[in-house]
Amino acid sequence: MSFDACAALVEKADPERFRAIMTAPVAARRLLFPIYAFNVEIIRAPWLTKEPMIAEMRLQWWRDALEEIKAGGIVRKHEVVDALAAVLDAQGAEALDTTIAARRWDIYTDPFADWDDFDAYIQATSGAPMITAARLLGNENAAVVGDFAYATGVANLLRALPVLLDRQRQPLPDASAEGIAGLAQRALARLGAARIARRDLPHHASAPLLLGHAAKPILTQAAKHPAAALHGNLELTPLRQSMRLAHIALRGWWV
Repeated sequence: MSFDACAALVEKADPERFRAIMTAPVAARRLLFPIYAFNVEIIRAPWLTKEPMIAEMRLQWWRDALEEIKAGGIVRKHEVVDALAAVLDAQGAEALDTTIAARRWDIYTDPFADWDDFDAYIQATSGAPMITAARLLGNENAAVVGDFAYATGVANLLRALPVLLDRQRQPLPDASAEGIAGLAQRALARLGAARIARRDLPHHASAPLLLGHAAKPILTQAAKHPAAALHGNLELTPLRQSMRLAHIALRGWWV
C-alpha cells in the first residue's frame, strides 16, 4: 500500500517525526504520512547529487507531480504520489509547490539576502506543509499554525546548523552568537503568539502541530546559549523528547 510505504519512508528518514505522527489520531496519520513522506523526498533531493542540474530535475519531477494532482486527472505512478493524490486538494498542491521552489536554495551556496528572505524560506519549507495538513484536517487558522510552524522550522534549522555549515551552505543571514540568539528569540515570540491564540484551534485538527513538540526547549536553549547551535548541542535527550511528546499528546501542543 502506498500509505504504508509513506509511513516506512518517514520512519527510516526521520524517526523523530515518525514518532510524533504516530501519537496523532489514526485519521490524521492517513494525511500526515503522505505529506511528510513527500517532504522527505523534497528535503533530500538537493543532497543526492553534487550536480545542480540533476538536483533541479529531481525537484522539477515533484513539481510536475503536484501539477498533475492539482489538475485532478491521471497522476504518475509512484508510492508517495499515489498516497498524496488521495489526500491533497488543488489548494494543497499549490501550497506544497512553494515548498519545492524554496528547496532550490538547498542546491546552491548562495546566502539569504536578508532576514525577510530567510523567513520566506522557513514559511515555505516548514509552514506550507503544516498549514496544509492542518487545513485539510479542518483547521482554517493559518496565522496561528504559521506562527507555530515558523518556530518549528527555525528550531529544526538550528539543530542542523553545523551540518549545513560543513556543507558550505550559509543558512543564516547572521550566524554570530547575537544573530542566532536574536533568531531564537523571534521564533519564541511567534510561538508565544500561537499559544495565546490556541483556543481558536479545534483540538481534533491540531495533530500537525505535534511535529513541533521539541521547538520550545530547543529555541529556549539557543536563545540562552547560541554557541550550542554552532556546536550541535541543541538536541534533547531521547528520554526528555519522549516525555515531552507524550505530555503534549495528552495535554495539547501548547504546553
